[in-house]
Amino acid sequence: MLLIVVAVTVVVTRDLLKATMLFAIYSLTIAGLFATLDAGDVALTEAAVGAGISTVLILAVLALVPRYEHRRTGHSLPALAIVTLTGAALIYASFDLPAFGQPGNPVHQHLGPYFIDQTYADIGIPNLVAAVLASYRSIDTLGEAVVILTAGIVVYALLSPPPRKRRREEDER
Repeated sequence: MLLIVVAVTVVVTRDLLKATMLFAIYSLTIAGLFATLDAGDVALTEAAVGAGISTVLILAVLALVPRYEHRRTGHSLPALAIVTLTGAALIYASFDLPAFGQPGNPVHQHLGPYFIDQTYADIGIPNLVAAVLASYRSIDTLGEAVVILTAGIVVYALLSPPPRKRRREEDER
């Protein structure tokens, strides 16, 4: 419910600073939800990129633009139709998902037993979670690290002071 309330409030507000803070709250709430679902790596990435780096970047942009959004008249009916159809398709597709958390779900029967039985023999690392993240999911973990590194570099580049222009006299020397 908190996610829905925050999302609706972001859409309704015209104060861009308030919307930025609400986006940070939304990201932290999603990160908490991911952590509750035992997706620690995704939760950490969401907290770092969604609540951390994105918030800093948006605040830097807000320093350059007016704080309040100007209200536009009219509505975009094609956009409303696309969003409604996409939402309806997602809700319809969710009825085919297996029940949440059931031990007989395909996700628990496909790779889980193999990881539990064979990880130590394959890799030799006694910690199952570390072994799966470092070996079986290494490309995914590397991709997340690249995303966080790239976001950090972009934020650093945007927040660093612009290079000083040389004087014409110094260029002639």
